Amino acid sequence: MKVRVLKSGTAEFRRFMAMMKSRRDSDDARRVEASVSAIIREVRMRGDAALIAYTRKFDRVDLSPRRLRVTQAELEAAPRRISAKDRRALRLAARRIEDFHRRTLEASFAYVDRLGVRLGQMVRPLSRVGIYVPGGLGAYPSSVLMNAIPPRVAGVEEIVMVSPPSPDGEREAVMAAAAIAGVTEYYRVGGAHAIAALAYGTATIKPVDKIVGPGNAYVQAAKRMVYGVADIDKMAGPSEVMVIADSSANPQWVAADLVAQAEHGSGDESAMLLTPSASLAERVAGALDAALDSLPRAAAVVKVLAKRGALVVVRSLAEAFEIANQIGPEHLELEIRDARRWLKEVKAAGAVFLGGFSPAPFGDYVAGPNHVLPTGGSARFASPLGAYDFLKRTSIIEASPRALARLAPTVAHLARMEGFEGHARAIEVRAAAKDRAAEAR
Repeated sequence: MKVRVLKSGTAEFRRFMAMMKSRRDSDDARRVEASVSAIIREVRMRGDAALIAYTRKFDRVDLSPRRLRVTQAELEAAPRRISAKDRRALRLAARRIEDFHRRTLEASFAYVDRLGVRLGQMVRPLSRVGIYVPGGLGAYPSSVLMNAIPPRVAGVEEIVMVSPPSPDGEREAVMAAAAIAGVTEYYRVGGAHAIAALAYGTATIKPVDKIVGPGNAYVQAAKRMVYGVADIDKMAGPSEVMVIADSSANPQWVAADLVAQAEHGSGDESAMLLTPSASLAERVAGALDAALDSLPRAAAVVKVLAKRGALVVVRSLAEAFEIANQIGPEHLELEIRDARRWLKEVKAAGAVFLGGFSPAPFGDYVAGPNHVLPTGGSARFASPLGAYDFLKRTSIIEASPRALARLAPTVAHLARMEGFEGHARAIEVRAAAKDRAAEAR
């Protein structure tokens, strides 16, 4: 295939950048909202009956109410139904993910200020969390681990997983991953109707406090529409990779990394190389042809590279980082000399991979940090999914009579500035009581 090779500063490059910056403004969500609204309404009205009807319609699987939920015995037996090699791989990944996320936990704190006011923050886990695991083109046990382990690390007691059933039978690796990750309830239901069930509940599925996990446009629209009834994580979009490379980079490795993130299958993924070396860009273009030669999903990759793929020759590495910060890629690979030194230049990226031996797929599976990352440029304000996403914070305030008396005039003044006389009096009545108590002594 012929991938586009651009030079920074040209009109063609500016058009490509404009398209990349607007990649989040998809019409998909607007087109599906009416359908999703009807699905949510139907689930709220008919509950399990709606889930069964939509599962028959969209997944071509007939379920009874009793078969909606995977039994505890089925879940516990799942790891034994996969090969020992698969089981070892899942458990290794799970250990590494858990180890990383334990380091991200926040702790409660308290202190007493100089006026004697005791202040603090109480950090507690959510009680019940729903995780969505896609079906579609294949089975994604890694998504189970990445979405279920952080809430377990945070101390969430009930982790509820929904995933569409396959007409070809159980997805054993997905069920095994659910057992290994600590999922407490697993339901054979997917799509927007599963999101509605998690948010509003049915006779079989109790509502949850938060819903996380990737999904198609219908799933994402449903998450947006139930927000407020339940919390949600982030609006996960198509996978993105940007590689910043210099002349020291291996062109075959760079080509392989561009292909890896482009093969997910939606057709809206993006893959970019930024390099000051025109020679490297040429060699990567050649290496892409070789990389696609025997790839099972080559057709999907070619489509992505034609739509949102580019090899960009920049003036300098400094310019490459400026462009990267404008795009805010999900995965940013630095295949450059002394990559750590350049890390300080990164202002917006979901995850940064330093050096040629740290490709994005390493982070997708076993490195430890979460592969649920901000996409569509949202890395400028959003963070990866973590254990911290499953904690809620409660402020603690305990004032002494002396502290209240000292601060009461200021509180009352601020309240009256905003026109809230009742607020001011609630403070002053206490300050007056303290003054009377002092006079009585």
